[in-house]
Amino acid sequence: MVALVGPLLVGNPNAGETADRLLAAGTDGHLLGTDGQGRDVFTRLVVGARLSLLAGLVPVLFAGTLGTALGVAAGLGRPWLHRVIMRTLDVFYAFPAVLLAIAIAAALGSGISNAIIALAVILVPPVARVAETETRRLVELDYMEAARASGATGVAVAVRQVLPNVAPPVVVYCTALIGLSIVYAAGLSFLGLGVSPPTAEWGLMVSDHTQYIYTKPILAVIPAVAILIPSVAFNVLGDGLRDYLDVRGGDR
Repeated sequence: MVALVGPLLVGNPNAGETADRLLAAGTDGHLLGTDGQGRDVFTRLVVGARLSLLAGLVPVLFAGTLGTALGVAAGLGRPWLHRVIMRTLDVFYAFPAVLLAIAIAAALGSGISNAIIALAVILVPPVARVAETETRRLVELDYMEAARASGATGVAVAVRQVLPNVAPPVVVYCTALIGLSIVYAAGLSFLGLGVSPPTAEWGLMVSDHTQYIYTKPILAVIPAVAILIPSVAFNVLGDGLRDYLDVRGGDR
C-alpha cells in the first residue's frame, strides 16, 4: 500500500534546501529528518518503496514464468532436450549469483531496467531446477502413465496434468525469492549499477548516506531497515504458503 498509494500523498522527494540539511528526526515537517542535501528522508523512503518493490517483483515474475516453462520442458522432454536445457542452466551455477548479477548489470549499464534484467537472468536457473525436479517426480506417477496411454499430446499433459501440480512448489519458492531480489536490487543500486541519482530508491539511499555513517548513522539505518522488512516478510509468507500448499506435508 505504501508503494502504490504513498507517492501520491507526499511531496517531491528531490526537493530540499541546503539550510535544512541533516535535520534530526522529529523536526517540524520532517518526520525522519533530512539528508545531506536537505531532502526529506520520509518522503524519499515512501517514494523509493515503489522502485524497490518493483525490482523485487518483476524479476521473480519473469524468472517464475520462464523457469517453469524450461523446467517442465526438461522434465517431460526427450533425454537430449533435458541435457541441453539443464546443462545450459548449469553454466549459470558456475558463478556466484551476486557476482553474475553485477557482471550483467555492468555490461548492460546502470538503470532500473537493466538491473531487473540482470536479476531475472540469475533467478531463472534455480526456478527451472525446482520445476524440473517436481516434473520428473510427477512423470513416474500412475495418472501420468494413464494420460499418455489415453493419447494426450505432450502439450496437453504439460498444461492439464503437470502445471497444476508444479505450480504450488514454484509459487512458494518464488515468493521467497522476492525478498532476495529486493536485497540484490538494493545492492546493485548501492554499487551504482541500479537507479541513478537523484532517484529515490532504498539501496541508493543507503549508498548516499554511508558518508554520514559516523556522524549521523540513522540516515543509513532507516533505508536499510526498509529493505529488511519486506525481505523478511516475503520469506515468512513463503514459509506459510509452503505449509499450506504442500499436500505431501500433511496438514494444510
